[in-house]
Amino acid sequence: MRFRRLAVLALAVVTAAAAQQFTVPVEYHTLDNGLKVVLSPDPTAPTVVVAVYYNIGFRIEPKDRTGFAHLFEHMMFQGSKNLGKMEFIKLVQSNGGILNGSTRFDFTNYFQVVPAHKLETILWAEADRMKGLNITQENLTNQQGVVKNEVKVNVLNQPYGGFPWLDMPQYANENWYNAHNFYGDLEHLDAASLKDVQQFFDTYYAPNNAALAIVGDFRPAEALALVKKHFGGIPKAAVPPLPDLREPKQTAEKRFNKKDTLAYRPALAFAYHMPERNTPEYYAMGLIDQILLQGEDSRLTQAIVKKKGYASGVGGGINLLGNMFNYNGPMLWTVSLIHDNGVKADTILAAADAAIEELRTRPVDRATLDRALVKLRSDLYGEYEGFFGFGTADLLASFALFDNDPSRINTLENEFRTVTPELILRTAQEYLRPTNRTILTIEPKSGS
Repeated sequence: MRFRRLAVLALAVVTAAAAQQFTVPVEYHTLDNGLKVVLSPDPTAPTVVVAVYYNIGFRIEPKDRTGFAHLFEHMMFQGSKNLGKMEFIKLVQSNGGILNGSTRFDFTNYFQVVPAHKLETILWAEADRMKGLNITQENLTNQQGVVKNEVKVNVLNQPYGGFPWLDMPQYANENWYNAHNFYGDLEHLDAASLKDVQQFFDTYYAPNNAALAIVGDFRPAEALALVKKHFGGIPKAAVPPLPDLREPKQTAEKRFNKKDTLAYRPALAFAYHMPERNTPEYYAMGLIDQILLQGEDSRLTQAIVKKKGYASGVGGGINLLGNMFNYNGPMLWTVSLIHDNGVKADTILAAADAAIEELRTRPVDRATLDRALVKLRSDLYGEYEGFFGFGTADLLASFALFDNDPSRINTLENEFRTVTPELILRTAQEYLRPTNRTILTIEPKSGS
């Protein structure tokens, strides 16, 4: 009876959600120089988020410039015309703000959260570095060293370094753009000249290759005027077309083993190629992820952790470098875990396969689908709210950059609600088949 009451409650929540769907305010403009501008006023708190997204990420960097996307994440803090080395950071922090930047599959982003009355200050600073960096040999040499040390600290000298987020794409994908080492070839970084770096900046850090999202306590007309004032005069660039990122259909299971002399316990990851973004099957995979992997009630957690005790937890999802919305190209649904030494990987895979095959052989019941919708909706609202509103800015900038339609943020819930048990079944049958899977095992140091 308890589970029946939970199912009824879940259905009631989903029905109420459909009737009272939250809407994110979206005002969208494109400047004459091609800069995409998304404004989303929210007077809840006297703060603003300013996020600038450049359409250059790990996988779409040129073949002879591996690691450059990540290198530039660092270079962007080394000074510009009116701000010296590290002064951008000091400017934000001295005004009570916080900031960060990151390199992802398909973009590099920079964002700040500041008191609302400092909006123009931050727009001026972001425009100043978009106009031109202080690209010197000293700054380049310094940041080459920083990036190489980051690779050594985070990957090479760390147990399970790069597992599975950096490793799995290299094993599962065939297209070089999706399969190369995203941190880059250290020889490429060492060989970078000032001319190379300047050319990369002039090509990809242009207004017509960027999106600017502002979320928070501001008046849209005033904010747009400030954006035009500070960004409008920056010239556009000749941006090359995106490379062909398509992956061939995988028709046979792939298995790989990687030795990790710093690890003390074995690890296992397996990944399936995702459906194409924005298709009905893509939204179905979002709900399959909730059913199989997300939360204590997920079927893989129940099968591997709760019932068998093979591991203390199971992690993963769609897009390990973000969420299922902020990427633009082929993607993997990945499951990973660190397990006990006495358990073989194939034993764990058998338990996982039993849970997955159940989803591939018969439609889920309505209660299961409704529960997945409730969980997904909770996660989605968590994204909106995340990090003082940055989560909303992230989705708006991503949808502007990839789809030229930031208003997509208000269609997501309805897309998931159209998913039926029959679509879940068809999607699982096609995309969770063993021949679409890549398995990676981590072999720990001997005698552990």
